[in-house]
Amino acid sequence: MTARLRHICRHPIKAHGREELASVLLSPGACLPWDRHWAVAHEAARLSDGWSACQNFTRGAKAPGLMAITAALDEATATVRLSHPDLGPFAFRPDDPQETPGFLNWVAPLMPEGRPRPARVVSADRGMTDSAFPSISILSLSSLEELSARMGQPLSIHRWRGNLWVEGWKPWTEFDLIGREIRVGAALLRIEERITRCRATMADPETGMVDADTLGALQAHYGHRDFGIYATVLEGGPLTIGDEVRS
Repeated sequence: MTARLRHICRHPIKAHGREELASVLLSPGACLPWDRHWAVAHEAARLSDGWSACQNFTRGAKAPGLMAITAALDEATATVRLSHPDLGPFAFRPDDPQETPGFLNWVAPLMPEGRPRPARVVSADRGMTDSAFPSISILSLSSLEELSARMGQPLSIHRWRGNLWVEGWKPWTEFDLIGREIRVGAALLRIEERITRCRATMADPETGMVDADTLGALQAHYGHRDFGIYATVLEGGPLTIGDEVRS
């Protein structure tokens, strides 16, 4: 079976909403355009210049309700429209400090008691991915299907906050690609490392409620808590749903 690209996802505000795309243009050495372009620093954050590690931000591992947010980005105006099943829709421009208080008020009900409160929206010269290098995450639909079968429940792709989902690889063979190059559509990517997962994947992305022990299942069945791989872009180019993935 020929491997093909089946989903393209981006998350304009780290941990605060997802959207699916039909196509995207990758650039060398860069993240997926607008993916994790902004992040929400909490009141206890200790930020560095530029990229900062994930513990400085409000995220699904600590606030599972965030996992049910969906997003739509208007690139022309840098406006993000957010939606959540328990909240009304909300739109704002993350780069406008005058609009930040409205966003912080909107998201506040999703924050558990005792956690540092969201304080401000920040950005850098690259996406605020969980990796210390500008990365694109690639995940396998067949690995997800096998894990779902072992757990006895269907697992949405949106639990994993991935960028590119590939159909046609044998389950878990994506880990064999570490250190190798693959071509997705017109783009050339180098596979860098596995993605170790956190508690965010335990929450249902439709409800934001914890309902699946994904970490326990990965550990019990496979001896690790990894799902997906990080890649860097060597040669840019357009990607479209249905593009061939050659490894």
